[in-house]
Amino acid sequence: MQHKTFNTMRKSLFLFFAFVALCACQHRPLQVTQCATTAIPVDASSDALQDTVYLRQLAPVKADLEREMNVQIGYAPDNMWVGSPECPMLNWASDALWEAAKKVYPGRVDIAIVNMGGMRCEWPAGPITKGQVFELMPFDNQLVVLTLKGSDILALCQSFATYGGQGVAGMRVKGVDGRLADVRIAGKPVNPKATYTVATSDYLAGGTDHMDALTKHVDYWNSELLIRELYLEAVQQQDTIRAVVDGRMNLL
Repeated sequence: MQHKTFNTMRKSLFLFFAFVALCACQHRPLQVTQCATTAIPVDASSDALQDTVYLRQLAPVKADLEREMNVQIGYAPDNMWVGSPECPMLNWASDALWEAAKKVYPGRVDIAIVNMGGMRCEWPAGPITKGQVFELMPFDNQLVVLTLKGSDILALCQSFATYGGQGVAGMRVKGVDGRLADVRIAGKPVNPKATYTVATSDYLAGGTDHMDALTKHVDYWNSELLIRELYLEAVQQQDTIRAVVDGRMNLL
């Protein structure tokens, strides 16, 4: 009897699981048949949605951060404007990066390159605060030094001529009607067969912003130093920031 009862239970369980499996196979997946959205404007009208308790808790931290960011660390007698193909801000940023690279790289640093898109603000004439440097460089990009063949330097400069210029230090680039006309490093024409060292950011080293030629590097050295911190140090050391358009990126 016990054996017969066990077989009956086993048969019942088999039928139960078979029924569940059959139902699962016949289950139809849910489908979205209608969707409605509501636009919430991000302006003063959204203030009512704020978490006031959280804002009260955050207020002391916000006040401390604002005090730190509003500390004056330098002064600019003239407007540090941003524009192509060359501008004071790009020239200052590339020069500052070049000088910083020379201090930490164990070898020679021939040139430095920064991108126009990386300059996220201008500095009006007057005091320069710590917050303005963070606004200029809000990214955690690191200083790297690449070794490139001269032929790749020329290809890089052709992209500058094509797309309207970038920030350079230690070199002069001339282009006419979108075509590269002349490139000089340390006053000498670039030798396509020689190698040159380039200080730039790890971001640009990936070939972004039309700088594919940087990916052709034959050597890559990462300082692991944040460029923003190097700019902060440069402003503090220089105290008075002066930069002019000097013709280093001459695109006609």
